[in-house]
Amino acid sequence: MKTWLRGVVYVAASVAIVAGCKKGQDLFAEMIPETDDEPTTAQVQGYVFQPALVAATDANIQQLKAPAGFKVTKFADGLGKPRMVAVSPAGHIYVTDREAGTVTMLHDANGDGVADDKKTVLNLKEVHGITIHEGKMYLATVREVYSVSMNGDGTLGDPQRLISNLPDGGQHPNRTLAFGPDNLMYISVGSTCNACDDSNPQSATMLRANPDGSNLTTFAKGLRNTIGFGWHPQTKDMFGLDHGIDWLGDNEQHEEVNQITLGADYGWPYIYDDGQYNPSQRPKGDTTYAQYKQKTTQPVLLYQAHSAPLGMIFYTAGQFPAEYQNDAFVTMRGSWNRQVPSGYKVVRMHFENGKPTRFDDFVTGFLINNNRSQFGRPVGIAVHTDGSLLFTEDNNGVMYRVSYAK
Repeated sequence: MKTWLRGVVYVAASVAIVAGCKKGQDLFAEMIPETDDEPTTAQVQGYVFQPALVAATDANIQQLKAPAGFKVTKFADGLGKPRMVAVSPAGHIYVTDREAGTVTMLHDANGDGVADDKKTVLNLKEVHGITIHEGKMYLATVREVYSVSMNGDGTLGDPQRLISNLPDGGQHPNRTLAFGPDNLMYISVGSTCNACDDSNPQSATMLRANPDGSNLTTFAKGLRNTIGFGWHPQTKDMFGLDHGIDWLGDNEQHEEVNQITLGADYGWPYIYDDGQYNPSQRPKGDTTYAQYKQKTTQPVLLYQAHSAPLGMIFYTAGQFPAEYQNDAFVTMRGSWNRQVPSGYKVVRMHFENGKPTRFDDFVTGFLINNNRSQFGRPVGIAVHTDGSLLFTEDNNGVMYRVSYAK
C-alpha cells in the first residue's frame, strides 16, 4: 500500500473531524481523551484534488487580478521549476531550482520590466534556500549550507560548505535561510513526516548559526514546515508561516502565522491552531494534551487550511503606496488535500503596531475553469531594486512582476 494511502487509512481509523460551528468544535475536543485510558473513535473525509495544469498563455496572464493601480506581467519564463528568489543590490536576480540543482541569474538591463539575460551561474544538487548577506550569497540544500562569493557581473565563485549535518529531508526537504537583525543565520528545517515523533530533534525547527556556520543550535521547535519567515522592519520581531497537518479534513489544520521567539515550542505534532489536539498523535509518556498545550506558543493569526504558504517578504521599498509599508506579501502555492482548492495566489498580510491583523488577496486568477485548472503555483518572492515585486511559480516555470503606477 502506498505511504500516503496508509496515512489516509490510519487517520480515518483514529480521527474525528467536525468543522464549522462552535458546537462542532466542542464535540471534536470531547472525542479526544487526554490519555490512552479512553478510546479515540473517529471518522474523517479526506480529499485529493489537484487542478489540471494548463499553459501560462498571454490570455491567462492578462486576466490575473491585483488591486487598483497594480499591474501583473511576465518577467521571465522557461525557468524549469523555479523556487526561491534573491535580489542583489546591483539588481541581479537569482532563482533556485531544487529539482534541477541550479541557480539561475536574471537581469533586466534596460529597465523595461522584462528579463534580458538568463544564465545558469551555479550547479548545486538539491539547492533551494537562498539569501544575500553582506556581499555574499548563502544557499541551503537538504542537508547542507554554503556560502558563495559574488562577482561584479553577477556571476558566482565556488561554493564553500559551512554546514553539512542538517537533518534528512523526508516529506519536507525544502530548506530556507535568512539573516536576522542580530547578524545570525536562521535555517528552517521541516518535519520528515506529516505528523509523527521525529527522531532527529533538529527536525521541525528553526535553527540558528553564526555566519560561518558554527554554533548551530535550535532556536525554536514544534514548527512543521515554516518555509517563509522574516523580521518586521520596525519591531525586528520574527514571524513565520507554518504549514498545517494534512488529512485532518478540508478545513483543518489552518496555516499558522507564528511570532517565533527563542526557546518557544509551537506544538507540532500534538497541538495545532488555537490549542486544538491532534487526535492521531498523542504526547509522549504520561504527558496529557492539556499539559503539553500549557507549554506551547499559539499562533497570532490563522489562514485557510491547505493553502501552503511558501515565500514571505516584508515591503519597505518606495514604489508601492505608503499604506503597504511594513506589510508582508506571502505566496500561497495551493492545496492538494482539499475538495475545493485553496491558495494559488499571492496575499498581503497587514500589520498594525507591529502585529499581523488580517490577510487580503493581492494577486489572484491562477485558478481558472471553475477551479478545475490552474496555470501557476506561486513559490518564491522578493522585492526588486526598482521597488516592484517578483515571484515565481514552479509549474510553468514563470517569474511574474507586480508593479504600481499612479
